Amino acid sequence: MTQPLPPHASGGPAPTWAVGDLLVHRIDEAALPPQTGPWLLPAATPGTVGGAPWLRPHFAGPTGVLHLSSHSFAVEANGLRVLIDTGIGNGKTRANPAWHHLDTAYLRRLTGAGFPPESVDLVILTHLHTDHVGWNTRDDGGTWVPTFPNARYLTSRAEWDHWAGTDLDGPRRQMFRDSVHPVRDAGLLDLIDVPDAGAEVAPGIRLLPTPGHTPGQVAVELRSGGRSAVVTGDCVHHPVQLHQPDITSCVDFDAAQATRSRRDLLAALAGTEVLLLGSHFPPPTAGLVVSEGDNYRLEPVPGTA
Repeated sequence: MTQPLPPHASGGPAPTWAVGDLLVHRIDEAALPPQTGPWLLPAATPGTVGGAPWLRPHFAGPTGVLHLSSHSFAVEANGLRVLIDTGIGNGKTRANPAWHHLDTAYLRRLTGAGFPPESVDLVILTHLHTDHVGWNTRDDGGTWVPTFPNARYLTSRAEWDHWAGTDLDGPRRQMFRDSVHPVRDAGLLDLIDVPDAGAEVAPGIRLLPTPGHTPGQVAVELRSGGRSAVVTGDCVHHPVQLHQPDITSCVDFDAAQATRSRRDLLAALAGTEVLLLGSHFPPPTAGLVVSEGDNYRLEPVPGTA
């Protein structure tokens, strides 16, 4: 089962960060259950977590249980309304019991933050995993239709090509049928080539290649007025991976490459004023990367209501 959300998710304002003239809103879907951490990041043992006291209380509990969240980031950028990843979705048939047939107020929260679905111009999918594409579509009388009918949906061409050429298992075929193919069939899906230097997809928004978790995964860089932020995607699942960047996910496609991507990203951000926004980080969700010996820690930067 999913866990209770933080207080704002029951109807209060979504946390917001200013990045120059851009505003970034966290749109909560659900807190993930305690068993998610040991499954997703098996090397993040209680002893490992205990070696980083800064993880408590926000990012881990007193016994070392990791806190993880499913949410999106909604961005107001130069007149565009942009959504980064779309969570798990409501009413979807899923193998993971914590994701199966959810019934959350995600769309109400998104609308409350000033992003009614019809107003969204651009949906960026960091990668095509189940918990990042679910709200691509909604149920309309038994048919899955695009939730954001006026938006272009973007993902990297390498990501699409990988899955298009893979013999998918049943749960993944189901996810593509209900959350990806309806967007493609509606003519709303754009595939972006992402070179090593990144690809600008809108003024102030650039995709950064961070392969490993999936072959074509990207992080998303936001720039405005001399300020910057980076949305992690699943290059970094949890702040414990700053403490030990070699901690990998059980679902990484190429764990060694995922580690290289993570180390490269963290090294580039360490000691800068670039805000790191974690795609699964629980509140306070954002922070600055600070060097700590050979590794790093996150200095939290809470959003404002």
